[in-house]
Amino acid sequence: MYNSDMTARDRLIDSTRELLWERGYVGTSPKAIQDRSGAGQGSMYHHFRGKRDLALAAIEQNAADLRTRAEADFSGPGTAAERITAYLRREREALRGCPVGRLTQDPGVMADPDLRRPVEETFGWLRARLAALLEQGRAHGELAASLDPQTVATALVAVLQGGYVLARASGSADTYRQAVDGALGLLVGEEYANNLR
Repeated sequence: MYNSDMTARDRLIDSTRELLWERGYVGTSPKAIQDRSGAGQGSMYHHFRGKRDLALAAIEQNAADLRTRAEADFSGPGTAAERITAYLRREREALRGCPVGRLTQDPGVMADPDLRRPVEETFGWLRARLAALLEQGRAHGELAASLDPQTVATALVAVLQGGYVLARASGSADTYRQAVDGALGLLVGEEYANNLR
């Protein structure tokens, strides 16, 4: 599962990232992490103080990866509307949900201020980054002058996260795509959104 160049610490973090996505914090045991990573208990406690410390490293890595992927779309070529569209339409594992967003449904993560912090910061960053692009699009006449960038950025993040929930509930990634296409239709108009495919 892991390549031989990965350190035990990296394997532990990667395993925890996957398990948090699949099972949540409470459902992720140290034994499951060790089994998946192929690292022993001694190795785990050599690198981390315990499950919480390891979970924090995994959540921070998931958050960093989300920001990196989003920034690649946000700073790519094209108009603001095209970059927002690229971000919204990027291929995602809709039926698995968002590895960061799913943590908001995890009481163990949300009750712990340190585990919750990277989740809050990531969604704050995402909303601010989208708002800046929306403001840019409004300033260049791509988007309606009446658009409120902060409100619309929040709505777009909500559409993505809600799209994951609807896709999981329906068992179909098409539901996720419909949510994204609907949001883009409202943002830039159906015809323009269809031309951005």
